[in-house]
Amino acid sequence: MGLRERKKQETRAALSWAAIRLIVERGYDRVLVEDIANEAGVSPRTFNNYFGGKAEAVASRHLDRMQRMADTLRERPAGEPLWEAITHAMIEQYRPGPEVTAHPRPDPDAWTAGLRLMFEVPAIQAATLRAAAQAAEAVAAAVGARTGTDPAGDMYPNLVAAAALAAEDVVRRVFMTTHQGIDVLITDALQQISAGLPPPSH
Repeated sequence: MGLRERKKQETRAALSWAAIRLIVERGYDRVLVEDIANEAGVSPRTFNNYFGGKAEAVASRHLDRMQRMADTLRERPAGEPLWEAITHAMIEQYRPGPEVTAHPRPDPDAWTAGLRLMFEVPAIQAATLRAAAQAAEAVAAAVGARTGTDPAGDMYPNLVAAAALAAEDVVRRVFMTTHQGIDVLITDALQQISAGLPPPSH
């Protein structure tokens, strides 16, 4: 990846994280595009070059994470079992980037409460659904490349992508409730899926 493309990705990540952080802290209606741009150290015009609005900026974090996961999945060792490769690829995307580590860690309870309110905003729900559809296409293509299947005509890569993304969604919700380690939750969720979701023994 060239320097220009890396800078664009860094700016996009900084804007998305600024949108999430400010909306969690203040509420959706109390945050302006100008606030987000200022927080990320860019102009509102730059924000508009990347996103069509606040909701899209929030949802892009999920989309970018899953697109990176698809790229990472393609790079995993060819002989690695599929669900192990998906697990490693997904966990890797939850390593906090500089846009996150540059800020103090928020209070977990206040952060969780703000996240829940944020995801109740209809505009963010709609943008997240659109992002999830795009993410599913990217993951299905990566699964198809690993398994020799074609997402355009085979159900398998699409089913795997849908299952993986559903697991990621459940993991995020459980994480917000329990604050368990994200690596542990991802591993557990994908192991259950790869085992065929057998009923609990207890």
